[in-house]
Amino acid sequence: MSTLPTRVFGGVTVPDNPLITSALAYARAHMIDSLYNHVVRSWLFGFAIADKIPALQDRDREAHSIAAILHDLAWDHTNELISKDDRFEVDGANAARNFLKKEASGPYDKHQLQLVWDSIALHTTPSIALHKEPEVVATFFGITADFTGVPGAPNGALTQEDYDAIVKEVPRLGFKDDFREAFCGLCRTKPQTTYDNIVSDWGGKYVEGYTRLRGIDMLEAGLEMLG
Repeated sequence: MSTLPTRVFGGVTVPDNPLITSALAYARAHMIDSLYNHVVRSWLFGFAIADKIPALQDRDREAHSIAAILHDLAWDHTNELISKDDRFEVDGANAARNFLKKEASGPYDKHQLQLVWDSIALHTTPSIALHKEPEVVATFFGITADFTGVPGAPNGALTQEDYDAIVKEVPRLGFKDDFREAFCGLCRTKPQTTYDNIVSDWGGKYVEGYTRLRGIDMLEAGLEMLG
């Protein structure tokens, strides 16, 4: 088990050290209020859930914390962390990795960096994330809980009491609308990065003139050309 110092936040016991404090400050500097609260809730939900699942007990709690807190840096309102041609999950993963290389007091080894990178890059891809390391799984569970609430948590690992305490401490602040706008914004400004992930669904429903380039269209065109 981790020997990191802890605190109780929103009724959940979470790690508390300078690196995690710096990650929270970094996320705060790059996100609007509702999106910042989303990543903090995702962190808290992840711990509330993972600490009840035996297979996730031995995860790296610092890596889990950093991944959850920094998982949506691609929604950076300053635009400093957003690339022109990478999908948003990759932008977030790269920004978190760069943060760790700069801010960690001791060196994060390649495996730890990869855990954080994978946790962020795969957080919208459960068919892969759920087969990865405990840190990746725990991060996914926490993020998903902020969209599905209590019913979406595995095996009743998130109670209504857990959920209510977290949301009381870290309110939603109109997250639904701001999340929708963030995804629609990607479809407007970087549509080529949305074709192979869930973002395209928002483009198809909400963004006028958005056309998804489907995988079948690309591959079939190539096959027709090559014979």
